Amino acid sequence: MNQNLILIADDDSDVRDMLSVTLEAAGYRAVGVKDGQSAARILTVAKPVGLITDVRMPAMNGMELCQLARNTPATRDMAILMVSGNSHAYDVDAGLISGADGYLSKPLSPRRLVAELESLISRRAAAPS
Repeated sequence: MNQNLILIADDDSDVRDMLSVTLEAAGYRAVGVKDGQSAARILTVAKPVGLITDVRMPAMNGMELCQLARNTPATRDMAILMVSGNSHAYDVDAGLISGADGYLSKPLSPRRLVAELESLISRRAAAPS
């Protein structure tokens, strides 16, 4: 895995930009794409250490992307953080069931985002394969 690369999948360019700036300030390299299909194409080639994905996106939603990442050997162990404007318990549960390691509601706090992502990356790295 590319130890400092984070892939961002979100159809909102403002959110992608904010996430990229936040992650780069924390020492990561960020690549942003506007839909799940684009993210799926990049995942197996780039092998990022983490994926931040929105739930609602065109072409492939975040839950489908999570399931694909978890079922692909090259990305199975990567940390996945789902972000969404949906914060109901049902939405959070659905995101976690689809394979996300964590779930944050928008609007996002940059500090909380980095802390959550780093925690997920650490837990994934420490877990037996």
